[in-house]
Amino acid sequence: MRVGFGFDVHQLKEGYDLWIGGIKIDHPLGAVGHSDADVMIHAICDALLGAANLNDIGYHFPDTSETYRNIDSKILLKEVMKLVREKNYTIGNVDVTLCLQKPKIAPHIANMKEVLSSVMNIRADDISIKATTTEKLGYVGRGEGISCYAVALIDQIK
Repeated sequence: MRVGFGFDVHQLKEGYDLWIGGIKIDHPLGAVGHSDADVMIHAICDALLGAANLNDIGYHFPDTSETYRNIDSKILLKEVMKLVREKNYTIGNVDVTLCLQKPKIAPHIANMKEVLSSVMNIRADDISIKATTTEKLGYVGRGEGISCYAVALIDQIK
């Protein structure tokens, strides 16, 4: 068994869409990034890549490449899953903690889990999603940004 850790952060601004966990959430502020800036999927990708010792998301999908400009992060996650499976790993589980002040995420968690489980081809029950605020402290608390932490457990197929 191997464990990987991922972290991602994006600035929040007006005029951008807010994609989290593969779904678009209606909110006046959206995440800024080269891709669709889905902070949760990016953290999951890094956790999986780290667990399989496959570098990081920027190595595989550089933000200097036009190929990935405005790309749907679910496509990146599918590619990461392919890379992990090529090394004969299966996913045990993924645990995610999303940090943002607004909007409330609880109403969206079930949908996120369904979307992510479909993309990753694992059971929704193998994905844990939690959300927290930073009690109005720091860039997250001021509503200037969003961050996400992810841990992934993988196991090599013998």
